Amino acid sequence: MTVRQAIAADIPAIMTVLEAARGIMRASGNPSQWPDGYPTQEMIENDLAQGVGKVFETDGTVVAYFACIPGPDPTYAYIEDGAWLEDTLPYYVIHRIASLPQVHGIFKGIISYTARLTGNIRIDTHKDNRIMQHLLEKHGFSYCGIIYLANGDPRLAYQRLQ
Repeated sequence: MTVRQAIAADIPAIMTVLEAARGIMRASGNPSQWPDGYPTQEMIENDLAQGVGKVFETDGTVVAYFACIPGPDPTYAYIEDGAWLEDTLPYYVIHRIASLPQVHGIFKGIISYTARLTGNIRIDTHKDNRIMQHLLEKHGFSYCGIIYLANGDPRLAYQRLQ
């Protein structure tokens, strides 16, 4: 498996991966984090235009997608019921993690990729996303508190420092 910059030709495959990820979320008791059609194709196109969209591919087939975005993230400016482990150094944020259900090791690969860019990684997830919470704890992230998305929805915020 290799990770590379996503390109426009990948968009149909990325949208298929996102739909599969919505199915995984729903099947695991997280029906509301990504409603139908989210993330939108427009969001993915924006990720690509900004150069932050990444794909994993195996034998030329896109099997996973994520966005790796340099901070600051405006939704991380305010954190409730806690604090960031470190709030002065530059960081990267990982968003829109999605993979096909038969593919394993994607999260570990994403963290490995991002750790080569920075030792300060932030991520947030829905309270019902038990799979992501488990992966975050397994890979050395600490729970820091609650952040709010631009639409006001709360998310559990995590940070990993190396």
